[in-house]
Amino acid sequence: MIAGMAALVQAVQTNCDIADARHARDVSLCTYLLGMREFFRWEHQLPYGASPPRDEVGRWIAEREARWEQIADADFVAVPVAGRDFDAFAAGQVNAALAGSGLVYGAGLGRFHKPHFFLGRLDREEQRGAAHLLVCGCEYARDVSAIPAASQGATLIVRCEALRQWLWEKAEGWNVRQQDGALKAALLAHGYDRDPAAAIERLVEAETEALAWHEEGEWQAARLLGPEWQAMIAGFKNKRAEIFARAVKDNLADCQVTLPRLATVGSEAMRQFWLASFDGLRRELFPAIAKVGAGDTARWAQLAARGAAHFELLAKRLLILSEQEIEGLSQRPEELATAKFV
Repeated sequence: MIAGMAALVQAVQTNCDIADARHARDVSLCTYLLGMREFFRWEHQLPYGASPPRDEVGRWIAEREARWEQIADADFVAVPVAGRDFDAFAAGQVNAALAGSGLVYGAGLGRFHKPHFFLGRLDREEQRGAAHLLVCGCEYARDVSAIPAASQGATLIVRCEALRQWLWEKAEGWNVRQQDGALKAALLAHGYDRDPAAAIERLVEAETEALAWHEEGEWQAARLLGPEWQAMIAGFKNKRAEIFARAVKDNLADCQVTLPRLATVGSEAMRQFWLASFDGLRRELFPAIAKVGAGDTARWAQLAARGAAHFELLAKRLLILSEQEIEGLSQRPEELATAKFV
């Protein structure tokens, strides 16, 4: 790796811990406990599919929460690389300093202004047009809610370890009830019934590409909407308005890149998994795609083209509305109906 690796990991994990101290509990109790269980698994390097010891997890959570109380008001620390200290959010500068080290640093603000940081091993990189894709493997520092993919300007990052965790959670959730549907079809297509571990690895490979497509779409949507969009998101105080706006941009990103790629070069299993993961307001705003079978690639391509135009107009409409108007649009049935692509 690099000289000063231990100090670098410690600094990044400290910032992750400070962010968690402020925001990790800003979710439902069930979501919080599930996230902490998986964070315990990551920190203790336990295999997926094995149930962590409940008593030990409980003690670990109590200790972690006690530490959070001590650091919640602390400032984020500088990130040390090659004898220089960088601001915690200067991801571009940190990654430039890390060039050739085999490491990738991530920093930014997620939903509801929650800071996210991570440090991982670079497994591969490639150019996607003007965008630069970084695919990360092993993670050395992370927060509770590990995000599988993100965009930092023209730099697109996919975190395979976080993706693997998310896929195991999805599969374990299905395993409880084993309901018919798109998720079952996707899991069985990858052989989950015969060898769950091998199936998850095949899913990681396929969904790494699907996530890269989505981040390409996010980047294209950001260029299309301009800096005013990010300024609008950063200024939100109402969670419902932010969730709605993010769902609109997600659908625009998928219509621009993900869905056309799924229709032309993606497998039917990838389309099934996309449908299984298409939920919440994204699905409510785009019911047309949810009605299409995974094998109807012509219809997928057609809806992607029409959906891109629809969600571009809707996103630009949001830019001229107030936060209160966006909240109302997302909650009033008669107004929400005008935003849907059916």
